[in-house]
Amino acid sequence: MKGKLDLYRVFNVVSQKNSFSKAAEELFMTQSAVSQSILKLEKELDIQLFYRTSKGVVLTNEGKILNDYVNSALGIIQAAEDKLLDFKMLKNGELRIGVGDTISRYFLLPYLEDFRFKYPGIKLKILNGTTSEIVTFIKSGAADVGICNLPIHDEHLEITPCMEIHDIFVCGTKYKKITAKPVRLERLMELPLIFLEKKTISRMYVERFIKKKGLQVSPVFELGSYDLVMDFAKNNLGISCVVKEFAEEYLSKGLLYEVVLEEEIPSRSIGIVSLKSVPLSRAAEKFVGGINALK
Repeated sequence: MKGKLDLYRVFNVVSQKNSFSKAAEELFMTQSAVSQSILKLEKELDIQLFYRTSKGVVLTNEGKILNDYVNSALGIIQAAEDKLLDFKMLKNGELRIGVGDTISRYFLLPYLEDFRFKYPGIKLKILNGTTSEIVTFIKSGAADVGICNLPIHDEHLEITPCMEIHDIFVCGTKYKKITAKPVRLERLMELPLIFLEKKTISRMYVERFIKKKGLQVSPVFELGSYDLVMDFAKNNLGISCVVKEFAEEYLSKGLLYEVVLEEEIPSRSIGIVSLKSVPLSRAAEKFVGGINALK
C-alpha cells in the first residue's frame, strides 16, 4: 500500500482529466511516465482501470469504484496537511497555561489579550493553581507553560524571569501614623500582621527573610486570597504583606499606605516555566516571545 500512494495520485489526476497527456502536464511528468504508472497500478491490482479510446481514457466500472475511494482518501490526506499548515501558521491549536489567580489578574491579562488578538484561532486553556501545583501541571504535561512566583529550584525546569517584583507591607488609615518614618523589623513584628497562607512562594520568601534576622512571623490572619490580604489591611484589620506592583491601584488611590522598612526586602521575580526536555509548541513560543517583547 505504501508504495502505491504515488500511483494512486497519478490515477486520480488521470481520472479527472480523462487524458494521459493532460495529466502529465498537471503532474509535471512525461506522458510515457503517466502511462507506465497506470499500467503498473493495473498490474498490481490485476484489474483494468481505464478504457483507452482515440479521444482519451474513460474509467471502467471497477475504475469508478476505486476512484471513489481514492478521492476520499486523498481528500482526507489533504485535509490533514491543511490542518498541519493551520497549526504551523497558528490558525488552529491549543495553548495551556498554568497560573495563579493573582498573577493572572495583575500580570498576565494584558499578554493574554495581545495573544488572543494576534492568534484568534488558538484556544487558550488556563489551569489555575499554586506555584507547586503549576510545576506539577508542567511536569505531567497538563500545561505547556506556567507563570509563577520565583524563586523555583528544579533542574528539570526552564525558568525565565520576566518581571521584577517587590514585597512590601501596607496598612489602612488606622495604622497610617507608622508610615511617617522607616520602621524596624522588630517593631513590625509586634503589630497585627496579615499574610497569605503558608507554603505559598510569596509567604515563604518574606518569612525566610525575616527569620534570617532572628525574628519569627506570627500573623493574626492567614488568607488564601491576595485580594483579601489587601482588603483586610484597607479595613484596618492589620498590616498586610503584599507585592507592591500588584497593589499600585490601592496605593495610588490612598486606600492603602506603604510601611517603609529600615531594611528593604530584596526584590524577586515572576517567571515563565517550562520543561527543559520538551520543546515548546509554536503557540507557546509565540506566547513567551510576546511577554518578553512587551515587558
